[in-house]
Amino acid sequence: MAKMKRAKKAGLGTRKPTRATTRAAGKAELKHIPWNSIELEDLNPMLQRQFVVGQNIMVARVLLKKGCIVPEHSHHNEQITYILEGALKFWIDGKEIVVNAGEVLTIPPHMPHKAEAVQDTVDLDIFNPPRADWINKTDKYLRGGK
Repeated sequence: MAKMKRAKKAGLGTRKPTRATTRAAGKAELKHIPWNSIELEDLNPMLQRQFVVGQNIMVARVLLKKGCIVPEHSHHNEQITYILEGALKFWIDGKEIVVNAGEVLTIPPHMPHKAEAVQDTVDLDIFNPPRADWINKTDKYLRGGK
C-alpha cells in the first residue's frame, strides 16, 4: 500500500497525469508515461502537441497537418527533430532541408529556423534544456499570436 502511494505521488500508475511537465528540484524521477495519457494541446487548427519534461531534457510529440507553418524562431535550447511519419521542410542556415520519416535533424542553440509540413506529420522533438516557453504557454509564435 505504501509503495502504491509513493508511485501515485511520483506520478506513476496514474492514467491521466495532470501534465508531465513538472520538474523535480534536485534528483531526477523515474517516470513511465504513455503518450495516450497526455492530453493533446491544440495550438492552432493545424498544430497539436504533447510533451514530457525530465530534469534536464524534454521530449515533445508534435502533430502537424499538411501545410502547417511553424514560423521562423530561435531558442537557446539545442533541438533534435526525428520525423516519425510524414515530412517537414525546414528553412535553416540559408538552406531548405526536407526531413522525411525515419530521418533526424539536429538544430544548434540560437539558430533561426522555420518549417512547413509537406504531408500530415508526426514529429518527435527533443530539447535540452526543456522549453520554458512551452511549459509556461508563452509560445505565441505557435499560437497565432494568441
